[in-house]
Amino acid sequence: MPSEELSQQLRRCLNDDTLPLEARIIGSLTSLYAMPTTRIVELTTDRFNRDGNDAYLTIDRHPVLLPPKLAVLIERQIASPSGHTSVLQRPHDGTPGFLFPGRPPSRPRRAESVHQCMRKNGLPGIHARNTAMMEAITDLPPIVVSDLFGLHPNTAYVWAQYAQNSWSEYLEAVQATE
Repeated sequence: MPSEELSQQLRRCLNDDTLPLEARIIGSLTSLYAMPTTRIVELTTDRFNRDGNDAYLTIDRHPVLLPPKLAVLIERQIASPSGHTSVLQRPHDGTPGFLFPGRPPSRPRRAESVHQCMRKNGLPGIHARNTAMMEAITDLPPIVVSDLFGLHPNTAYVWAQYAQNSWSEYLEAVQATE
């Protein structure tokens, strides 16, 4: 997916009120932080917190500053999870509820149903994630991407190698046409 298309998708997720709230949040997290759907559905409500005017989502071990529009969307999701009453969303054992509760609410929403929702609303998943990862890995050292996105360091290194190979092939192709 071209970078401009990823940016358009992100703008759509943050601004298009006709999209389902869950799709907007999931599409934004995928586009911004290259998070796979399987990790997004496992997020619990305690991973989100505010500190003054700033809002953070803890991904793996690190709190990540959220854009204000995304923070508002997540707050709306926590206040009124779609398809469930607030009584059902909160587990009785005191553990935090899932940001995207499934059925029963003590379990996360299934990744397959999320993928179906994203396709139905014209929001690419894996393509957006791959582009977001390529952009991150070309801008940041692999170890930083590993820490920030909760990837194994070897996985981040493989992505960095892939990005480097992609650029070298691209540059060779451009030079050949000149």
